[in-house]
Amino acid sequence: MAKKKDWNDELGSNKRQRKRHRQNRNSSKNKHSEQGKDEDFAKTEEDHFLSNLEAKSGAFNWMKEDRYKRMFRDIESKIQGAMGTGTYDWVDRRVFDQVFDRMTLMSLYKLMKGGTIDTLDFPIARGKEAHVFHATDIDGKTVAVKIFHTSNAVFKNLIQYIEGDRRFGGLRRRHRDLVDIWVRKEHRNLSRLARWGLNVPKPLGIHKNVLVMEYLGTETSASPKLREVEIENPEVVFEELLEFLATCWQKANLVHGDFSPYNILWHNGGPVVIDVGQAVIQTHPKAQEFLVRDVTRLVEWAVKNGIEITLAEAMYEVLNMNLDHVEPVVFSEEE
Repeated sequence: MAKKKDWNDELGSNKRQRKRHRQNRNSSKNKHSEQGKDEDFAKTEEDHFLSNLEAKSGAFNWMKEDRYKRMFRDIESKIQGAMGTGTYDWVDRRVFDQVFDRMTLMSLYKLMKGGTIDTLDFPIARGKEAHVFHATDIDGKTVAVKIFHTSNAVFKNLIQYIEGDRRFGGLRRRHRDLVDIWVRKEHRNLSRLARWGLNVPKPLGIHKNVLVMEYLGTETSASPKLREVEIENPEVVFEELLEFLATCWQKANLVHGDFSPYNILWHNGGPVVIDVGQAVIQTHPKAQEFLVRDVTRLVEWAVKNGIEITLAEAMYEVLNMNLDHVEPVVFSEEE
């Protein structure tokens, strides 16, 4: 009996062991099956995403090429926040079509691989010419990424700010060439203004239609525009902005060209001038015309805020203000 019981115990043990093996095999098989399903699902979603783009516009056929698909996968997780959350189904088609074309994705790829950008988080400003995004660099510091649109013809309307500027000779009128010139122009203007200690976002990097700059704002939103805030002491702000225009003209030899409360942010208790892509040098044929317009807009803002000033008085100050105290800024290598 004892022997039979031992055999029965052994047989039962073997039976239980075989059952566990079968369960483990099934579990492993199911696991691989589920993993395969996940991969198949991701592949299906990707193909579906690309098919939708192709159906909507042949402009995105390039994304089906392996090298571009690999590039997009490499940076996809770093730009999801700019367009939503999740994969493929989160894409805001309007933003994608308007902003994230091949040139833009390749520029982002280059800037991310170079460490200038690490993540692209969410849009903080949208305009006819560009979207601006909250982003981070490789050290986790917040930066602003301005992506200029390549899919519309808005820059053709701005050609008056490019023609006549000897810094950008050999102008070609193809849209993408205009975009490239405009971005380089904004980067160069920011660098020149920053060199004279003026309150503008510091430029940090550039590639094709993507410009990386110092970020002005909080963790959730950009700093407000001057027209959106109530100023306790507008006289002080007016004097600061008047000196900005005077320094531009007398020291930096530039004219902003679109100086208004829409292009001035209120950051850390003071004004910071943005959107300097249209700024032209003094020798530009329309430089004086643009300067008068800039000063006129500043005077209009001043009068609305209770300051008694005329255009003639403000123009005299811009042209004759004593700026002996203004010296060029020497940036360190770390900066």
